[in-house]
Amino acid sequence: MKMPKIVKMLIIGMAINITGSSFLWPLNTIYMNEELGKSLSTAGVVLMINAFGSVIGNLLGGSLFDKIGGFRSIIFASLLNILSLVGLNFLNDWPWYPFWLVILGFGGGIIVPAIYAMAAASWPNGGRTTFNAIYLAQNLGVSIGAAAGGFVADFSFSYIFMANLLLYVVFILIALKYYNIDLEVHLKNDEGIASVAQVKDKSKFTALLLLCTMFSLCWIGYVQWQTTIATYTQTVGISLKQYSLLWTINGVLILAGQPLIAPFINRFKEKIKLQMFIGLTIFIISYLVTSVAEQFTMFIVGMVILTFGEMFVWPAVPAIANQLAPKGRMGAYQGIVNASSTVGKAFGPVVGGILVDVFDMKVMFYSMILLILIGYYFLYIYDRGISKQDST
Repeated sequence: MKMPKIVKMLIIGMAINITGSSFLWPLNTIYMNEELGKSLSTAGVVLMINAFGSVIGNLLGGSLFDKIGGFRSIIFASLLNILSLVGLNFLNDWPWYPFWLVILGFGGGIIVPAIYAMAAASWPNGGRTTFNAIYLAQNLGVSIGAAAGGFVADFSFSYIFMANLLLYVVFILIALKYYNIDLEVHLKNDEGIASVAQVKDKSKFTALLLLCTMFSLCWIGYVQWQTTIATYTQTVGISLKQYSLLWTINGVLILAGQPLIAPFINRFKEKIKLQMFIGLTIFIISYLVTSVAEQFTMFIVGMVILTFGEMFVWPAVPAIANQLAPKGRMGAYQGIVNASSTVGKAFGPVVGGILVDVFDMKVMFYSMILLILIGYYFLYIYDRGISKQDST
């Protein structure tokens, strides 16, 4: 099957969109802490509000897609983001910075589900190929944006805001030229949400919630690399360029590391639960290594270990959700998975910031290890209530 041109342009648009946002997100905590003089706890609260703004945007994005179409949804959100980035270029002190940041999260939250929905509607026979390509575009965007962001920020943070604005201008130009197409969408966004409440056998739904609790706990730890650890690297003499390079390594490993873990994944493809236990253990090793890191080399080792853990856990959770989902409700279950990761991203900066402000980095690392150990428990019990033939 040949991929339609519109899907290719949606993939390119996603890459540009995520690259733009990735210029900023790894540096938010550093900017608020060092440039604006705010505590890590305050920065964490701002990032939490930003994350919930993204959640609202996601929910609204799906609804807007059903009501006014993907093209209008994307243009509306892009204009909103451009407005906020113009604001960031001219008013980037306190309290304007968090104000524009929340609007940016809200607008970005609308764009992502609209692109996914447009791609699915544009290529109904694409199946996983469509979503895998968009996921790859997101990873490339994160790697390029995070790496470039550190280099640009070394000259001036104001250049970060300018680069982000220029990328969104490019994105909206692509959208105006290629995304204005007619699509027939038969499934309404609220049908998937309503369907969850209609499930008679709640055992699989309960299993999903337990699994997603584990997923949220993992994300609380993972997001520390973007917040408290990002600030910690500055205190031990790691430059912004070097810190951004860590995320480049993360993105490259996600692609290059697949052949390394493929033999194990293929051998234990029926034992996804075991794969996740291994991933959680790798996360713990990463936190232990990073907790004693003071040189850039050790941070690289910690990131490499973390990335391998991510490769075991992140793809496994939506895969299990797909297995648990009743017929016709796969979208709703995947939505819950996405929401659970966002909850972790939202509370992670606050939890980490408070731990570092009240105690120190060592306590933060050990606390993240404790959360992973609690995650072990939820992973262990999540499938107890479902029959053996359905268990993963």
